[in-house]
Amino acid sequence: MIRLLTGNALETGDVVWWTGSTWSLALRDAVDVGPDGDALLARTVAAERITDAALIDAEPTPDGPRPRTMRERVRGAGPTIRRDLNRPNSIEATA
Repeated sequence: MIRLLTGNALETGDVVWWTGSTWSLALRDAVDVGPDGDALLARTVAAERITDAALIDAEPTPDGPRPRTMRERVRGAGPTIRRDLNRPNSIEATA
């Protein structure tokens, strides 16, 4: 199991994923934050650029990380009503 850092961009509200050096809209770009996750989460919250920052559990797959909860899979894939609005390069919420 791996741990990912996610949140919402303050300016746009978009779901974002920590890549190890910056934030990405694509879940497949997310990296395992490992044991440094709690410290990284604290720094993220203090910087006030990302809202609702959270560490989540995920499983590594050949297509990128797959969040363990359906909630986070939906956040990673985009809207479930209109597939045409889904984010490119994301793992489907139902995968």
